[in-house]
Amino acid sequence: MTVSLTNASGPTGQRFAAGTFRPRPGRGRLLGMLATHTRTEAVLTLRNGEQVLLTLLIPLALLVGLSVLDVLPLPTPRVDAVTPRVVALAVMSTTFTGQAIALGFDRRYGVLRRLAATALPRWLLVAGRVLANLLVVAVQLVVIGVVAALLGWSPALGGVGWALLFVLLGGLAFGALGVLLGGSLRAEIVLALANTVWFVLLLAGGIVVPLSSLPGGLAAVVQLLPSSALAEGLRTALVDGAFPGWQPLAVLVGWTAVAGLAATRTTRLT
Repeated sequence: MTVSLTNASGPTGQRFAAGTFRPRPGRGRLLGMLATHTRTEAVLTLRNGEQVLLTLLIPLALLVGLSVLDVLPLPTPRVDAVTPRVVALAVMSTTFTGQAIALGFDRRYGVLRRLAATALPRWLLVAGRVLANLLVVAVQLVVIGVVAALLGWSPALGGVGWALLFVLLGGLAFGALGVLLGGSLRAEIVLALANTVWFVLLLAGGIVVPLSSLPGGLAAVVQLLPSSALAEGLRTALVDGAFPGWQPLAVLVGWTAVAGLAATRTTRLT
C-alpha cells in the first residue's frame, strides 16, 4: 500500500503546512534564553555552599565582627566605616573569586564546550554570566544592608547613586579579571590563585585596612588596585555623601578595559 505525503496546501513547495506539528523545533527567543541562562547561573551560585560561604557568610562575619569589636582603629560609629568596605569585599568575592573558580572548573568538565554547541550565541553565554553575577551582588547588597541597618548603619543618602555606580564598575572590573584568570589556566591553579589573591587584597588591598593606615609607599601602589578604588569610592559615597573623585573611577574603568581585552585574547573553552 502506498501512502501519499503530498502537501495539499498549494504551490508553496512545503511538504506540510506551517504549524502542523507541535512543539515546533527551532531556537528560542534571545531574551528568553538570556533570562533562563541568567537565572540558572545565579541559582547554581546561590545553591553552592562554598560560594555562599565566600559571598555572604564571610562578609557578614566581618561586618558584625569589625562593627562590634574594637580590632582596628576606625571612626565611630564603626558600622558606618565598615559597611562600605564589606560591600567592596562582597563584590570582589562574587565577581572575581567565585567567577574565576566557577569558570575554571566549567572549562575542566567541558561545560562551556557543551554550551557552545547549543543554540546559545557566545555573547549570550558571557552576558548570562555577567547578569547572574550582578543578580547575586544585588542579593548581597540587600542582605548586608539589612544586617548593617540592624547594627545602626545610617548611610549618606546623597551618595547612594554614586555607590551603586561604583558597585557596577567594580563588578565589571573584577568580573573581567575573574574571566581572565579562570579562562586561561588549569582549574587547580585557578582555585589556588583566586583564593590567594582574594586573601591578599582583603588584608593589603585597601579593603579591611584603609589607605590612611598603610605605609606611604605601599599606599601609593595600593590606591591603583581595583579593590582599593572600590572600597574608597564606596566609603566616600556612603559616609561623606560625595562624589568619590575621578581617580578611583579611572582605576576601575582602566582595569575593566585592560583585563577585558586580555580575557578576549586568552580565554579558552577547554
